[in-house]
Amino acid sequence: MRAVEHDRLGSVPRFPVSDHCDGERFTNPHAPAGRSLREVWRWMRTRERTAWPSAVARPASSVPPPSRVDPGRVAVTFIGHSTFLIRTASLVMITDPVFTTHAGPFGRLGPRRVRPPAVALRDLPRVDLVLLSHNHYDHMQPSSLRALGGASMVTTLGVGRYLRPDAARTIAELDWWEETRSGGATITAVPAQHFSARTAWDRNASLWCGFVVRVDGLTIYFAGDTGYGPHFAEIGERCGAIDVALLPIGAYEPRWFMQPVHMNPDEAVRAHRDARARMSVGMHFGTFQLTDEAIDEPIRALERARVEHGVAPDAFRVLDFGATAIL
Repeated sequence: MRAVEHDRLGSVPRFPVSDHCDGERFTNPHAPAGRSLREVWRWMRTRERTAWPSAVARPASSVPPPSRVDPGRVAVTFIGHSTFLIRTASLVMITDPVFTTHAGPFGRLGPRRVRPPAVALRDLPRVDLVLLSHNHYDHMQPSSLRALGGASMVTTLGVGRYLRPDAARTIAELDWWEETRSGGATITAVPAQHFSARTAWDRNASLWCGFVVRVDGLTIYFAGDTGYGPHFAEIGERCGAIDVALLPIGAYEPRWFMQPVHMNPDEAVRAHRDARARMSVGMHFGTFQLTDEAIDEPIRALERARVEHGVAPDAFRVLDFGATAIL
């Protein structure tokens, strides 16, 4: 893992200079990193927002995740939005854990949660590893991270500044294609097409990514938050056979505004094929109303996209909230 460089006098770049960083700020090689204030204002003035229900109950069929998993298998539990509990024979990890009622400052402001977490924090097993893809409020909530304080955390360059020292046992900050190890797992930060911000003053001052985790003979890809781009084919070429990919399918309308940073279901199916995943599971939908499509439209659109691209239903599926798939 490359050390993050800091220089109080500013004579040395804070971060390694690359095709996605000028030393201080990050960008996407193939798309803009976010939208301008003028474009945001245009969206707010012209948006046609589909109404969501005020609340959706936790499924009655939700059951606790399995206490153990056989070697060569992985149990994937969908908690909501981009939060999955993932268990292999030797490792328990969680992705972008957000258990707050709102996706905003202090977990009390911003978009309100329509569906509660399908597994409560108190019902989680001991978590070994947290994967934190970027610093947006619907992916990073300090209170949720502190509740998992015994776990190691892997995130991206610049995100550590937002985390209290007691938020994790260890915190590794990675650039794209850097690796670290945690227990028996090898974790690689891989490219995503997105942007970052917690305030009006820190836009793109930290990186965004996905993760490829190799553990117990399995390869698991968590895409984080991303638009569609050539990085999926690169991940497929460089990472080999991916057993399970977790891909976003929601928060995509209107397309003129969201396309650079959020995939729609058709693009997610193309990403599934580009990354050469054996199986994909949809995420980033039906939890917080961030954009304009209906709450269940991503699921319907995914079904149409599978048919159009000739992808079998069991090759790209959506889990019920709280459901566990053992793959």
